[in-house]
Amino acid sequence: MKIVNDEKTDMNKIIGLTSIALILTAGLGITKGVNSTTNTLLADESHGGMSHSHKKMEIPAGKPIPEVELIVHPDAMKGWNLEVKLTNFQLAPETLNQTSNPNEGHAHLYINGEKITRIYGDWYYLEKLEPGSNKVTITLNTNKHEDLVKDGEMIMDTEIINQE
Repeated sequence: MKIVNDEKTDMNKIIGLTSIALILTAGLGITKGVNSTTNTLLADESHGGMSHSHKKMEIPAGKPIPEVELIVHPDAMKGWNLEVKLTNFQLAPETLNQTSNPNEGHAHLYINGEKITRIYGDWYYLEKLEPGSNKVTITLNTNKHEDLVKDGEMIMDTEIINQE
């Protein structure tokens, strides 16, 4: 084994690592909106015309079809408590980034098409929203962050919260 440690090699490594970092971070903030007619997320074109999205996992034939229901409860003090009811799907943060399973993983929370956070439990407290009509969406995602889909449609639920 020959070890080469010169400025050119070091510079090539830095350029390579910088390129990888730029490619990976370009995927942040990947959505622009939710089309309530089709209940699908729209791709963002703000990255120089490039669209970014998660890979998709179609529910295989014979597997139970996961379902998600989002229920919004006004909080007694302020804000809202979001309840996530699941059927044929288990939240499994302990298996994050492991082999994908169409019936386990995590959820993503979007507000007005912007991804806010991952959801690992049945409840999430939402303290405040922008004034006006706000679309709150929960999507189901595999351990490897793929969007779960059935017949090409994302498995998700959207509720509208009107903030005065």
